[in-house]
Amino acid sequence: MIAMLHNVRVGLLSPWLRPFLYVSATYVGLLSMLLFFENWLVYRPATSRDWVLPPANSGIEDIDLATADGTRIHAWWCPAQGSDQALLYFHGNAGNLSHRGASIVKVRDLLGVSVLILDYPGYGKCGGSPSEVGCYQSADAAYNWMVEKKKIAPSKILLYGASLGGGVATELASRKDHRALILVKTFTSLPDVASDLYWWLPAPKRLLMTNQFDSLTRVKTCRRPIFIAHGTADTLIPHIHGKRLFEAAHEPKRFFEMPNAGHNDSLPPEFFTSLKDFLASNSVE
Repeated sequence: MIAMLHNVRVGLLSPWLRPFLYVSATYVGLLSMLLFFENWLVYRPATSRDWVLPPANSGIEDIDLATADGTRIHAWWCPAQGSDQALLYFHGNAGNLSHRGASIVKVRDLLGVSVLILDYPGYGKCGGSPSEVGCYQSADAAYNWMVEKKKIAPSKILLYGASLGGGVATELASRKDHRALILVKTFTSLPDVASDLYWWLPAPKRLLMTNQFDSLTRVKTCRRPIFIAHGTADTLIPHIHGKRLFEAAHEPKRFFEMPNAGHNDSLPPEFFTSLKDFLASNSVE
């Protein structure tokens, strides 16, 4: 028996097996590190210590909401005078809502709709810590506030999701009535993004990752008009993600391609022109 164990030990230390063992150990170590830091890679929140005041004379109001589990959610309400329509804005994974002040004012003025932008747990002035479920619960709290507090009809609510926010908006759109879903520079799912960024690590990311945001599956169940925009030079979330979402979506739908635009580039004026035309030709009664 001792001789057998000795032979096994010698075999494992064989020069032929050592490279395999080293590569395997490195692979497992890298995979473990990425999984351990998954939430840090997915969510990059800025707290209230990194806060930007709203644009002057914007009419922005502070709103306090609460999720089903009691987590405090902070939002900004940017009303459009005389409009009975509103847009629920879900921002990307970095910063907080205060960094989007100019953006929501621009959306309000160009589309002529009131805008509600919210932060996710762990962001800005919110309580809790970031998670996929927490993002969805925040979306529910914001949607319910618009319908119940502001008495805005679901058929008058636009759902707008940028980058990570696209995953939140699509999940909400798959469950709640709305006027249209607008997805900007977003992904099919987070495991798909991980596969693009870490292609050299062929792990079963869909099974191992905690955060999924499976928009490709959910967009197939969305029955309202869908407008999708993506840049051709996006290296963080490649252009193919937007195209695959568009192919999976039901009519009516439109894909707005932004040539040579990267992930953090500003939206061109043509984006708003195309979006307004799409909404005008696909009104929801």
